[in-house]
Amino acid sequence: MEWTRGRTLGRGSSATVYAATCHNSGEIIAVKSAELSRSGFLQREAKILSSLNSPYVVGYRGCHITKMRSDSAVYNLLMEYAPSGTVADVAAKNGSGLGETMFAKYTRQIIRGLEYLHSKGIVHCDIKGSNVLIGESGDAMIADFGCAKRVDPEPDSAEPIRGTPAFMAPEAARGEKQGKESDIWAVGCTVIEMATGSPPWTAEAGDPFSVIYRVGYSGESPEIPCFLTEQAKDFLRRCLERKPEERWTASQLLNHPFVCKPDPEPGLIPGSISNSPTSVMDQLFWRSVEEEEDLGHPSRWVSHDERIGRLRCVGYGGPTWDLEGGDWVTVRERCDGTMIGGSHCEFVISGNVM
Repeated sequence: MEWTRGRTLGRGSSATVYAATCHNSGEIIAVKSAELSRSGFLQREAKILSSLNSPYVVGYRGCHITKMRSDSAVYNLLMEYAPSGTVADVAAKNGSGLGETMFAKYTRQIIRGLEYLHSKGIVHCDIKGSNVLIGESGDAMIADFGCAKRVDPEPDSAEPIRGTPAFMAPEAARGEKQGKESDIWAVGCTVIEMATGSPPWTAEAGDPFSVIYRVGYSGESPEIPCFLTEQAKDFLRRCLERKPEERWTASQLLNHPFVCKPDPEPGLIPGSISNSPTSVMDQLFWRSVEEEEDLGHPSRWVSHDERIGRLRCVGYGGPTWDLEGGDWVTVRERCDGTMIGGSHCEFVISGNVM
């Protein structure tokens, strides 16, 4: 697969993620790159990801070694591109977390992804909001398998404990083991992150060693937000049992009433794909437009009429924009001066949008 590297999507301590465009199909993909001499973890991630096929796991698109201008070799992992970012992005953008119906939907999809991984004998080891992507369809997908490991048929006792302290299970924080039950604990922590906009153990957030000690040895579990429904609280209790053998499995959790809620209406889904910004401050939208322009994609609108016609009113199912008729009233119209290609006109139109 031939591709061209585009803008930077994110940077980690040892790898950088870029957007890229495939030459043959025009598909936008994500490319995770690291120097070949330091890419063992990335090659390991590629090996695991290449063996997986689930709508709830980010899609594998291949791997490729390229040369940089400095003549150094770079290992590239090619993956499905998620235009709406991560669950953590959406929760933070929303200010104080997501609505319960919304994060119940994401939780159900995360659990389905984990059920699939666990059936393959794979433990993710780093479930958290920033490792759950929102795909083009608006569904959640588990990503970033840099910490993942195989535990079936027998766990490898030589495998180090990996992950993020605030999402780490007590047995993992103590360095004892890290199995499927540890992923379930991390799901509980991720639900709290989606509900509040912040990860658990925020009091110790600046000191990972304090977090690890509190998780591993205090005997406490993360505080369950008081504003949640009883169903959500009960779900979290099933995930956040300190004894790993008492936590529910992914298959059991899929039958819990909390994740059986009806999905929210598409127009109410934070982070869902939209052809228009909801306001001039909608930075996520404008970033996506800039990204397409950076990658050499033409504007998605061919005229002002079509652009206005694609606007929608989030939450009301969207009005019908008919520029040829209806009860439209011209509020202001001004034509003054010229621009290259014709006249410069400004106009504002109003109508019934209820």
